[in-house]
Amino acid sequence: METSTDGVARSGSEAVPADDVVQPSDAVAAPPAASPAGTAGTVVPRPADPEAGSATGSPAESSGAAIGPAGVPAPVTGGAGGEDGDASAPDEQAPSAGTAPGQVASAAARPVDQTVDGPMDPAAMPVVARAGSARPAGPSGEAVVGAAEGGAPGRVREPVAPTSLSPSRAGDFMQCPLLYRFRVIDKLPEKPSEAATRGTLVHAVLERLFDSPATERTAPRAKSLIPGQWDRLREAKPELAELFADSDEQTAGEKLTRWLGEAERLVERWFTLEDPTRLEPAERELFVEAQLDSGLKLRGIIDRVDVAPSGEVRIVDYKTGKAPRPEYAEGALFQMKFYALVVWRLKQVVPRRLQLVYLGSGDVLTYDPVPADLERVERKLHSLWEAIRLATETGDWRPRPTKLCGWCDHRAVCPEFGGTPPPYPLPVRAPGSGDA
Repeated sequence: METSTDGVARSGSEAVPADDVVQPSDAVAAPPAASPAGTAGTVVPRPADPEAGSATGSPAESSGAAIGPAGVPAPVTGGAGGEDGDASAPDEQAPSAGTAPGQVASAAARPVDQTVDGPMDPAAMPVVARAGSARPAGPSGEAVVGAAEGGAPGRVREPVAPTSLSPSRAGDFMQCPLLYRFRVIDKLPEKPSEAATRGTLVHAVLERLFDSPATERTAPRAKSLIPGQWDRLREAKPELAELFADSDEQTAGEKLTRWLGEAERLVERWFTLEDPTRLEPAERELFVEAQLDSGLKLRGIIDRVDVAPSGEVRIVDYKTGKAPRPEYAEGALFQMKFYALVVWRLKQVVPRRLQLVYLGSGDVLTYDPVPADLERVERKLHSLWEAIRLATETGDWRPRPTKLCGWCDHRAVCPEFGGTPPPYPLPVRAPGSGDA
């Protein structure tokens, strides 16, 4: 386990010991004295059926670009790698190394069952509601993290102005404002990808594994879940059949076998990073939503929430790509800090730990946030939302060409590639007319 100068702890491809990277008790982020005025929200579990794209999101999901002049995000330096868009340039500096709040310190002498690194007790979950209701279906225009904004290919929904923000859609806008428009407002269909679908499949397997008793949570058991989860995914998303369609039936079968084998290897690697026999998640695939005092609605889906008997909360996210280089770790943590902000605004408890599990490279990144971290993220999201609001009202959605354009499905309608966007479907505010 290494702690970089930005306060992010990284572990390699060995299972993280239960007492590893435990912060001293005086560094645990405590709930704020009072709830910020005007914050409200709900937390409900997500349905078991996986959604296409929920595993990986967009290539720039974790980007941390600054907002530039005229509401247009500043360029992001660095590149993105792997399925999850691991690399981006942060616009905020993480705390420096040491033992100050908000950092990951070295191991300390604390009982294992009193820390977020020890066994978790789902009954001790104080942060999120444990209701059994299904995830609410948001109206058109409400961006849900990882959800296919336009639904199944060919499905047409009435365009409406965006009403909420998720980490994926925030990443879209920071990567390219025009991409955000295509996905959220125009809801243009996109072809399924092998990488994103594999990520969704692996997420579903890891979620379902916890349905088994602790002693049965083994690698062979997890791998045995892959065929059934793949069948369920295809039933929910018939368009996924396109991934392995081939005029040569033998070639198509070989391609599918190879793809499923890659999913098996990712699942196997998870067992070198975490020990599921010692984990009892309080929540899995948890849909969360909070409305800030400004009126901005934040929402997303958290892969896993662990709670220690002491009440400390850990938010865990699985990534099927590779871990980013240390200089881009802050960008990778943007999504996690977004979730931490939502939980804090809902329940006035700052999560004790944020943990990213990179199955592609066998790395675990952890970060212990403090309120100041989350306040910075909140300010950043307000600036981002203001830029989105302005672009929505004026219809001014500018493309930003980067090397990520090679992954984009919308080059045929992008001006940077000689295309013409579809007619803008929303009313446009006349220049100089003031705020709507």
